[in-house]
Amino acid sequence: MRAAAITTPRLDKMPGMFFPANPKSLKETGHSLLEDKTQKRRPKTFGMDMRAYLRSMIPHLESGMKSSKSKDILSADEVIQWSQSLEKLLANQIGQDVFGNFLKSEFSEENIEFWLACEDYKKTESDLLYCKAQKIYKAFVHSDAAKQINIDFRTRESTAKKIKTPTPTSFDEAQKLIYTLMEKDSYPRFLKSTIYINLLSDLQANNLK
Repeated sequence: MRAAAITTPRLDKMPGMFFPANPKSLKETGHSLLEDKTQKRRPKTFGMDMRAYLRSMIPHLESGMKSSKSKDILSADEVIQWSQSLEKLLANQIGQDVFGNFLKSEFSEENIEFWLACEDYKKTESDLLYCKAQKIYKAFVHSDAAKQINIDFRTRESTAKKIKTPTPTSFDEAQKLIYTLMEKDSYPRFLKSTIYINLLSDLQANNLK
């Protein structure tokens, strides 16, 4: 008697499930499904991804090698200084990246992106101020902005008026509000996060090798 053939259903044909022909397309689109759908809850692998990212930037964490020549190597002392103030954290390039990724895990990355955009704006040449001010306003301040920051109506209206004849200080009021928001809200949680604690532990352990 001939045994009946057993067929395994194709996953990409199962109802209610979507499997793209090319998984890379999710990364290549400017407004991906991962950003729109998957990020509705905090990624469980965030801590692992962040540590892998840091190791790629700080090779001696992985190898155990110490280097006194490279100015880009992050030390435990520097990371400890991040806990002294938000100002010291944001003064460090890697600190900005780590904090930015933490904010992304909380879906509030627009705060640091706006703050950094304002810092860059202040260094802009006068003949380029208007164009850059419009871009920042539309991206973060406008009531319909894709990455709208959390500021009060008065500040939003005041900023809208200032950028009509922009100066290097046009966004100062809004920037201070966002800085204070990060300082009182996100920054304390960041210092208690596994991202910060694990990074500091790794660096301190490396110093003992």
